[in-house]
Amino acid sequence: MTPHKSDAKQASASPQGWQNWRENLTLVVVALILAFLIRTFVAEPRYIPSDSMVPTLHTGDRLVVEKVSYYFHPPRLGDIVVFQPPEELQRRGYPKDQAFIKRIIGEPGQIVTIQAGKVYINGQPLQENYIAEPPNQPFPPVVVPENEFFVMGDNRNDSNDSRYWGFLPRKNIIGRAVFRFWPLERIGFI
Repeated sequence: MTPHKSDAKQASASPQGWQNWRENLTLVVVALILAFLIRTFVAEPRYIPSDSMVPTLHTGDRLVVEKVSYYFHPPRLGDIVVFQPPEELQRRGYPKDQAFIKRIIGEPGQIVTIQAGKVYINGQPLQENYIAEPPNQPFPPVVVPENEFFVMGDNRNDSNDSRYWGFLPRKNIIGRAVFRFWPLERIGFI
């Protein structure tokens, strides 16, 4: 015996059918809220749009950016951070919601300079086994202000970074790149 169409309509209109719909709707709403909270406060995926971080990161790499650790400690020398463009970049036409990614080279209070293809922090050469090539232009000594950072791309000679637009305010940092999940052949921690 096959059920009639009216039987199916009655089942969905029954209290049991409405309860199932309500439970499913509740699950969807809770999942959406959790996804929003996780993306806002814990971690989010990001896409690399340029070659400024070669050889560490390549155009098209997809990363997980974690946001939790900076609640407990400030960003550190060597961290690869994702950030919203500072005011100077916004004045140059970059939208506020366009994310950038660079490596922290100078922390508050440090003196950063570039001479003869080497980056110096407080007069000491920075050991950089992660760069594509040495920087080809000198940069005068600057003192990194409080609550700001000096950032550079690993592809030193093809990077729009602190040498061109100034210091990165702490408040602009979204999070720290920690894990590459695409492409599969390069999956792993950064």
